[in-house]
Amino acid sequence: MPRKKYTREFKLSAVRLVNQQGYSVPEAARSLGIDAANVRGWVKDLSCEEGMAPAGDGAVAAELARLRKENARLTMERDILKKAAAFFAKEQL
Repeated sequence: MPRKKYTREFKLSAVRLVNQQGYSVPEAARSLGIDAANVRGWVKDLSCEEGMAPAGDGAVAAELARLRKENARLTMERDILKKAAAFFAKEQL
């Protein structure tokens, strides 16, 4: 089955739905009748272009997702350091 090609304008409209109108990636994909993986990739690739950066609800959602990911990483690092400190404290006794 051949791959379907989408126009640049179609991709940009999908990215606008997510970044500027506050749609989630699955909602935007459903409304356009395409796979969510396509939209997710386009958002990742095209968000850095001028005028396509997240704004409004999309910006808030993007920032929230970034902060949650960072929080999870920092929590994991803290837990690893706690366990290492406890391990080395036991060794010195």
